[in-house]
Amino acid sequence: EKIKEVSHEWELVNKQKPIWTRNPDDIPKEDYAAFYKSLTNDWEDHLACKHFNVEGQLEFKSILFVPKRAPFDMFEKKKKQNNIKLYVPRVFI
Repeated sequence: EKIKEVSHEWELVNKQKPIWTRNPDDIPKEDYAAFYKSLTNDWEDHLACKHFNVEGQLEFKSILFVPKRAPFDMFEKKKKQNNIKLYVPRVFI
């Protein structure tokens, strides 16, 4: 009787830590701008950015971006709302 042994080798593709888990003092403005543009598909940089940690009964790390301009379809009722992006233990939802 033959037994087939299966083994997998995993290659780490992205070695960079998620931006929201890094120390805000160590992140250059260019990294925030690149992350914002990739997340929102906006062609302009953000107006403001707040990177903060909350600790207590609830604990999380967050980055809040304020766009330079309001979206052109902001008051359109039929548009699907997808404003808030959530991440759980380093995974984008």
